[in-house]
Amino acid sequence: MANNQPTPTPVRAHVFVSGKVQGVGYRASAWDAAALLKLNGWVRNLRDGRVEAVFEGPRDRVEEVIRWCHQGPPAAIVEHVSVMYETPEALKGFQVTR
Repeated sequence: MANNQPTPTPVRAHVFVSGKVQGVGYRASAWDAAALLKLNGWVRNLRDGRVEAVFEGPRDRVEEVIRWCHQGPPAAIVEHVSVMYETPEALKGFQVTR
């Protein structure tokens, strides 16, 4: 039987997280959250102490991971999350980079 559900239009969120977000497992936990939600993209540490991430997928799942970003893993102290929506690039998989 065919699935007649329309495929949700993907969105892309470019996220910057500041606070105590390096050295606390933020990138690995972001990978876990993205994998659980079946999102594509990447996450990396920045030299200025922030974490930068891109999440692509259905809007509801991307918004869910953005809510997670405001808390992060238990050892993180998130002070600010900046989100910019961009044109999706059809990324495949999720990568943790340095």
